Amino acid sequence: MADLTQDETILILDYGSQYTQLIARRVREAQVYCEIHPHTLSAEAIRRLNPRGIILSGGHHSVYDPGAPDLNPAVLALGVSVLGICYGMHLLARHCGGEVAPSATREYGPATLWHDEQQPNPFPHFFKPTHITGFKEGRPWPNKVWMSHGDHVSQVPNSFQVFAKSDNNIIAGMVSKDGRLVGIQFHPEVDHTEEGELLIQDFVLARCGCHGLWTPQGVIEREIALVRQKVGQDAVILGLSGGVDSAVTAALLHRAIGPQLTCIFVDNGLLRLHEGDEVMATFAQHLGVRVIRVAAEELFLSRLQGVVDPEQKRKIIGHTFIEVFEAEAKKMDGVRWLAQGTIYPDVIESAGGKTGTATTIKSHHNVGGLPAKMGLALLEPLRELFKDEVRQVGLALGLPARMIHRHPFPGPGLGVRILGEVRREFADLLRQADAIYMEELHRSGHYHKTDQAFAVFLPVKSVGVMGDGRSYEYVIALRAVETKDYMTAAYYPMPHELLARIAGRIINEVKGINRVTYDITSKPPGTIEWE
Repeated sequence: MADLTQDETILILDYGSQYTQLIARRVREAQVYCEIHPHTLSAEAIRRLNPRGIILSGGHHSVYDPGAPDLNPAVLALGVSVLGICYGMHLLARHCGGEVAPSATREYGPATLWHDEQQPNPFPHFFKPTHITGFKEGRPWPNKVWMSHGDHVSQVPNSFQVFAKSDNNIIAGMVSKDGRLVGIQFHPEVDHTEEGELLIQDFVLARCGCHGLWTPQGVIEREIALVRQKVGQDAVILGLSGGVDSAVTAALLHRAIGPQLTCIFVDNGLLRLHEGDEVMATFAQHLGVRVIRVAAEELFLSRLQGVVDPEQKRKIIGHTFIEVFEAEAKKMDGVRWLAQGTIYPDVIESAGGKTGTATTIKSHHNVGGLPAKMGLALLEPLRELFKDEVRQVGLALGLPARMIHRHPFPGPGLGVRILGEVRREFADLLRQADAIYMEELHRSGHYHKTDQAFAVFLPVKSVGVMGDGRSYEYVIALRAVETKDYMTAAYYPMPHELLARIAGRIINEVKGINRVTYDITSKPPGTIEWE
């Protein structure tokens, strides 16, 4: 099978835009493989990637500032199609003989974009006929786009034509007369640009000649072939947490190498209700994956006794996991590979490319310290996938939809959802309350309307009345948020009647809880998790 990353790659050069990952997401949605690299990527590295097309991201600099990021001549010398977005458009203009200047009116936010139908249309599905049904002063109906710039192209190069302008008469689109180079002032990658995904599709499919081969099934076949080539007959171990990334990694590796894979599932006593049994049922019983379940609840809880600082709790849980995992792995013979569920955002965030050297990109070690300590090679079959792509691959591998679409769960588990000291009693109360919360969210249809929801145990007691008597019991806080990137989040406006039903069930069914609160703090100023 052809290597999808070599045959059809779009190179995205990052000039510091906050939207760069969104560009990559849009390209992947068009089922085309892409990679993000720093704008300092060497000419040799650019040629080695052999991209079908190149996208220049936006950035917060001005091209005329001293020391501003520049355009590597190799980008234009390669002879492939290039799309410059915002700052990327300014770079194209300057390098091809045009002029860039500060804008008298800074455009930030929603804007109206007019396509000149007398000029070439580089993006026929974005500037499609439905946008040309009427006229305003002789111009077709506009597109609604998102702008974010203080500079603009004041004079396009002689070899370019203007095909779009904004209502402020700012040049919003230019294309070279040979059709190879395109610059746009707006951001098609953000949701605020209506149907911006169609522009990205026009570029990567029509202009770059890609065929949309980056499909879940194609990814699975490619990774199976690569894993088999790398691993041969060696044994592989994987720390199975029950989370989406490790679950999909396990299913993919099992499909590739079968009994050569052994998963070690460390049950630390800080999992959700019945989660350990569900993990074993899904992988060991239904998929036939070899899973070793290590009951380590007593060890984890004993080490957490009396510890209240959240960072200290995280370190204890992480170090204890490594200790338990390593001890179990040493019982096995012939292990040469440690598999991890590293995904593409992990790679980007830990990239040495931020310092200008793409070759220093290093893996985000989910099991910190283990590869070097144990002398194992890393196997990361998901490292080129975004989270939504991981979910699609998981479904294609036959994993249950409920597992694949579950909300994020922190590595330390309930250890950071129990405020203060972690005790078995507190974990049991929280498990029951959280299970009721999740059950009602699923039943009401609100689970998939939220991006993360969970219960938090508060180590304080409040007075209540249960029956005819006074109660003095613990408090549970409920949390639910909406977010696109988990960097910012808004609290989810849960219907009051649903909250009342959840609170009533928790108080009636969980002995030891007599008060339930709902957290309406957004991020910022708060965080999504409480610790």
